[in-house]
Amino acid sequence: MLYKNNLPKHIAIIMDGNGRWAKKQGLSRSAGHRKGIERMKEIVRAASELGIKVITFFAFSTENWARSKREVGALMRYFNRFLERQIDELDKNNIRFKVIGRQNPLPQDLITKIKRAEEKTQDNTGLTVVLALNYGAKQEIVDAVKKITSLAIEGKVNPSDLDTDSFSNYLYTAGLPDPDLLIRTSGEMRLSNFLLWQLSYTELYFSKKFWPEFGKEELEKAIRDYQRRERRFGRIYAEKKDN
Repeated sequence: MLYKNNLPKHIAIIMDGNGRWAKKQGLSRSAGHRKGIERMKEIVRAASELGIKVITFFAFSTENWARSKREVGALMRYFNRFLERQIDELDKNNIRFKVIGRQNPLPQDLITKIKRAEEKTQDNTGLTVVLALNYGAKQEIVDAVKKITSLAIEGKVNPSDLDTDSFSNYLYTAGLPDPDLLIRTSGEMRLSNFLLWQLSYTELYFSKKFWPEFGKEELEKAIRDYQRRERRFGRIYAEKKDN
């Protein structure tokens, strides 16, 4: 049973294990990524039905360019198809779409489709779906520092006025709440350069399921686990006084 008054507002997901799932099935890695995209659509529907406010998928990291050209090319095609076929449905369901990460060296046609999708859905008020594409957390922090430095040189920002809240406004995720729950699939237990600033007090959940196996039931299982935890944000439990 899920408690509607204690749902995570923002769930971040590291979709890991597509290639290993495919190998286990005797399929190509590309087939694993294709299945992974289908699973992502299912989780978006489930999150929307549950009333989750934001869901962020780690789709492609800055380090993933080191993979074979064939695999990278297939991934770019799948992202293209996702934008072509799913954005109208997302818009119809009042879902906002956003991409975070560096544009260069993404293909120009993909960048154009991303901009159109973001503009088309920008006024929607339901679930926000965030795709971390060509994303790296260290790079995000460096880009934020560069932006602040440029503004400081122009006299538009006083660096001494910065604090953790105002610094967050220069990150790719500006305007979004930090994740309450991070889910990583495939049994791996590391953050892999994902949302390092934003995950400071996030609850972590590691599933042994490969991403293509991670469906609505697994999502609800992760949320139930989250709801059993007490989030303290650095505080200690209040001591009970004797009567």
